Amino acid sequence: MNVRRLIPTTAVAGAVALGLTALSACSTSDAADGSNGDKLKVTASFYPMQFLAEKIGGEHVAVTSLTKPGVEPHDLELTPRQIGSISESDYVLYLKGIQPAVDDAIKQSGVQNTVDAATLTTLENHGSEVSGHDHDHGHEGEEEHGHEGEEAHEEHSEGDGHNHGEEGGADPHIWLDPVKYAEVAKGVGKSLEKADPDHAADYKKNTAALVAELGELNTAYETGLKNPATKTFITTHSAFGYLAERYGLTQQGIAGIDPEAEPSPARIQEIHTIAEKEKATTVFFETLASDRTAKTLAKDTGLKTGVLDPLEGITDKSQGADYIEVMESNLAALQKALGAK
Repeated sequence: MNVRRLIPTTAVAGAVALGLTALSACSTSDAADGSNGDKLKVTASFYPMQFLAEKIGGEHVAVTSLTKPGVEPHDLELTPRQIGSISESDYVLYLKGIQPAVDDAIKQSGVQNTVDAATLTTLENHGSEVSGHDHDHGHEGEEEHGHEGEEAHEEHSEGDGHNHGEEGGADPHIWLDPVKYAEVAKGVGKSLEKADPDHAADYKKNTAALVAELGELNTAYETGLKNPATKTFITTHSAFGYLAERYGLTQQGIAGIDPEAEPSPARIQEIHTIAEKEKATTVFFETLASDRTAKTLAKDTGLKTGVLDPLEGITDKSQGADYIEVMESNLAALQKALGAK
């Protein structure tokens, strides 16, 4: 087991002080009976991070996700056992600003190899209407603001909360843009090579294969959304700012951070006006949340409903078995709603 090689002595001492030696012993005996072999113990915060770790790590990693299928990641609360399992990890992959409980636990875990996906690409602020790129701010500011933006959203969700990340916080939904997700994948690959140099060649090869796959997905989106009848789509959860920006579309979010929040009468009227003006046809809801808001709005505005999955988790209801398949389903749904040929 490479735990001792990968975790610095200070972290091991800290684990002893916290009485976690028994847990370490358990994990070592698990390895001895062959359940994990000599695999790198990877903890991923939620599905988009789990997918990267599994695809790039391949046979050399044993990946545990802190967010179980069907759980809304924003709502996650960690059990003491999960907090303990983070401390035992060889490598932790997370996205700062999405899950405050995870951010806090990782900070206190003492694990040497922790990777924040937000530092591997450029985060941006997204209003309700997405136009142009804003690459001026560096990673340092992004890390400070990611969490703040989420909190600001909850405070403002009733009126203007549909502007995801508007209150000075960066939008964390980078995985919904295949190009940004590929940038993150490259960074994850490099960090795994460093954490486990014995298998660096495989990590490099797996990263290249995944980046190529994400490149094909990006091309499919570029081609599939080239000539839409309308560029505006309406969502209950403002998660698609990066996707909209990448492909020249406009996202109109109803309720900001909380996909199940009831929109105000003023916001319903506003969406109705926008839909008429921009010829929008569909209100999208998602698989992990109730469709109540979308149905209410559709009924009040005469629009259709559809599913656009923010890919925060895969369940039996997902329109595909993994990230790539669900993103392909999302493309088909957008093409239909936008009248793209």
